Amino acid sequence: MDVAERTRAHPTSRPHGGTDAPLVPADFGTQRRERMVLNLFFEERDDRWFPGDRHIRPLLRRLVKGESFISGQRRVLLNLCAGLDRLGIRYRVNDYRYIQKHPEELACIIGRPFVLDWFKWKNPLLLGVAMYDHPVDAPERLNELQVKRVLVPCAWYADMFRPHWPHVEAWPVGIDTDLWTPAPADGKSVDVLLYDKVRWDYDRYEPDLIEPIRRHLEASGRTVEVIRYGHYKEADYKAALARCRSMIFLCEHESQGIACQQALSSGVPVFAWDRGGPWQDPKYFPHKVQYEGGVSSVPYFDARCGMTFTDAASFTSGWSKFWSHVSAGDFAPRDYMVENLTLDKGAQHYYEIAEAAMQRHA
Repeated sequence: MDVAERTRAHPTSRPHGGTDAPLVPADFGTQRRERMVLNLFFEERDDRWFPGDRHIRPLLRRLVKGESFISGQRRVLLNLCAGLDRLGIRYRVNDYRYIQKHPEELACIIGRPFVLDWFKWKNPLLLGVAMYDHPVDAPERLNELQVKRVLVPCAWYADMFRPHWPHVEAWPVGIDTDLWTPAPADGKSVDVLLYDKVRWDYDRYEPDLIEPIRRHLEASGRTVEVIRYGHYKEADYKAALARCRSMIFLCEHESQGIACQQALSSGVPVFAWDRGGPWQDPKYFPHKVQYEGGVSSVPYFDARCGMTFTDAASFTSGWSKFWSHVSAGDFAPRDYMVENLTLDKGAQHYYEIAEAAMQRHA
């Protein structure tokens, strides 16, 4: 479901154009405490050929290629809105007409930074989590805006930003733990789901990491299913998790790791490649940014979730221990998720950040 559909489908969001649609969820009558209405803005793409074509291009793509892959940025908006619905917190989505008429209200810009170019923002701003990959990308004119807080998904990312922007805070979006639930054990027919999200230098890591892992699993007699980031639909991933007893997660680093957390919520323990070292996004490293300070592929993770390894050798040495714990049922990944990263907890945290930003502004 894309953002336009999500906006039309829920009465808590004003439809595009700012008509006076209801802002109150059906169950809001039980909420007596007055809360501010959040003004949320999210765009994944800018206009390319003519004004408004950003709305048309996804529809054309869907007609040609079928249902689109839900990006991490879009998932942030959808899950935040779902959590706000559960809490009865009112919000608008992409009501540009309203926000320009009310410069005193907080604008929460979740999506890409080109939204800041569309008109002269006079509002206090809460930016993130899908704005800038690093502060070196931010234009100087950002200093002219009333930026009250910048959100990034995890603590190590906030530490990387903080020397440039002291007003940074870590905020992870919640996961729908009612949707991503454990499947019955007797329906598990595959030992391992290999989740391949290796993004850079693939020609190196395929022979040095991915294939050695696959060969070791096959030699150990384990059955394996492979899924590649960006090449699946959520329904396919959910079905794969229902079939698999464990997951190996391969990614250089993550700011949150929503797919990994969906697996944890589904009760699937994870053996994660957590190589450490510097932040090595090739757009920045080593020529623009050199940062080494707790960089991780699983920033939200503890012993209940599974184990980690650093390279092919440490995978080989640690696999037997991980699998023995899986076989014994020693891990409890869903407990970690329910305790820390539900839709409700994520939405409540976001609202509190927004409320505090406005209190400081006042």
